[in-house]
Amino acid sequence: MSIQDIIEGKKQWRAHLARIKALPPDYQIVYKEMQKYLFKVGPVSLLDASLLPGIVDFFEEGVAEGKGVLELVGSDVAAFCDDLIKDSPTYADAYQESMGGDSGATRK
Repeated sequence: MSIQDIIEGKKQWRAHLARIKALPPDYQIVYKEMQKYLFKVGPVSLLDASLLPGIVDFFEEGVAEGKGVLELVGSDVAAFCDDLIKDSPTYADAYQESMGGDSGATRK
């Protein structure tokens, strides 16, 4: 990774944070909880930089339509996140597989 790549990545992250700050407070709270949950669960796809911006896109559409954040995600934010990543391998899955666990295991 070059210095230019790092600088570009930081610019993109700052722009992402600015989009979050432009959301209404209730959306910001739910987004931060989702982000914490997703970082904890560790879907491998989180690194491809499309999941979190996609959530912000979804939230911006909800704001434009005048919907409350819980109308979009429901009252169980963790379940919503699990549904988003249900087909994505997680680091826990990769670790379990490397330890000789059942590679066909799925999260509930």
